[in-house]
Amino acid sequence: MIIPEHKHIIIRAEVEKPLITTDDIRKWIIDLVKKIGMEIAPIDLGTNPIAAYVDEEGNRGVTAVCIIKTSHIACHIWDELIPSMVQLDVYTCSKLDKEKVLEHLEVMKPLKVEYKVFDREYKLDEKE
Repeated sequence: MIIPEHKHIIIRAEVEKPLITTDDIRKWIIDLVKKIGMEIAPIDLGTNPIAAYVDEEGNRGVTAVCIIKTSHIACHIWDELIPSMVQLDVYTCSKLDKEKVLEHLEVMKPLKVEYKVFDREYKLDEKE
């Protein structure tokens, strides 16, 4: 019997080169899923990951969600801010290599990256 882990990384990054199209964020998330050794889950309707461009002042940018077989990845990138801001959430009930997730941000030329890693196995424990 496999006992699932419950790993979660939350990232806030300021970047120079934000992704600005739904195609770009979809490809970026698909590549992230592969990099961290996860698999995209089949869904009933539409495509996975799902992405949209939000064109409302104060919230302008691309957003995407991907259902993975071990949970989810969610990302929103505000492209109207200078520098642009990325909020990324990766949760899995499997092993999670935070360095690979952080490395995947490099394409957006991060200026500042803050993150927290949680082990949610039995309670909400913050990890290094």
